[in-house]
Amino acid sequence: MNGRVQQLAENIHMTYDEFIGEMRKRGCSEPTASKIWRGVYEEFDEFSDNDIYLSNLRKAADVLKVTTGMLLPK
Repeated sequence: MNGRVQQLAENIHMTYDEFIGEMRKRGCSEPTASKIWRGVYEEFDEFSDNDIYLSNLRKAADVLKVTTGMLLPK
């Protein structure tokens, strides 16, 4: 089963490599971008404004052209 990021990327025909490249342009490390791609962040229940995961999710939302809320688990 694909994670939320993978589903959204599929909707805009974005590959893994394109996603990682765009995240790197925004200052996210490749290992962290890969974790976001795989949905590792979805295991968290609460995020704070200063949370590094939330910061990187904002970058992912920008890459995928969605709001950050669309990436958060329900």
